[in-house]
Amino acid sequence: MTDLVADLRETFVQLADTLVDDFDLVEFLDVLTFRCVEQLGVCTAGLLLADPRGTLGMVAASDERTRLLELFQLRNSEGPGLDCYRDAEPMACPDLVGVRGRWPKFAQEAENAGFRSVYTLPMRLREEVIGALSLFGTRPASLDDEGLRLGQALADVATIGILHHRVLQRQEMITGQLQTALNSRVVIEQAKGVLAERLRVSVGDAFGVLRAYARSNNRKIIAVAKGIIDRTVEIPR
Repeated sequence: MTDLVADLRETFVQLADTLVDDFDLVEFLDVLTFRCVEQLGVCTAGLLLADPRGTLGMVAASDERTRLLELFQLRNSEGPGLDCYRDAEPMACPDLVGVRGRWPKFAQEAENAGFRSVYTLPMRLREEVIGALSLFGTRPASLDDEGLRLGQALADVATIGILHHRVLQRQEMITGQLQTALNSRVVIEQAKGVLAERLRVSVGDAFGVLRAYARSNNRKIIAVAKGIIDRTVEIPR
């Protein structure tokens, strides 16, 4: 079995396994974005997910630039993620110059952040759409049909996993879980800021340090983030 096939198999196993006792939505979505970067050869990935009322929120991004850009399009109600979610159709932008008329604010902000292309895929099962997965590139580029199919397959498997998990939970618990995910994201962002100041590195680099520490110590990111904030976890320079 080739390394690529093995990696793909591991990716789909991870995205399908939502029935474990310690299932964590934030980590699950982070896995999705990082696996997209690894498997599709894109620069970064970001994910918008809707709560039970249909309100989109930024819940995962593979780096800081993408997180800020996803938040930007939510604040300005403009961008491929919002249109992809609304129309339940992929949005292909191999060159952001070509969409300045459609999304002027988003296109300018994306270019300022160093991005030149974006492909956004719906997280959809039949008629139900729960979010949008965006894949960013730093140069004008065309994601080929094979890449798009694989990206959509990753989004589909993650969508099925999330919806399957929701079926097993009461609606009140789902609302609480999504809120917990958002609250966890706030804690992680606070920890990134604290760590960046302590280590005198960028916020983006701080997240890399945080994630690497959690993985190397077999701990959840949120647990390490809380430890950084309350000073029970010390990560040396």
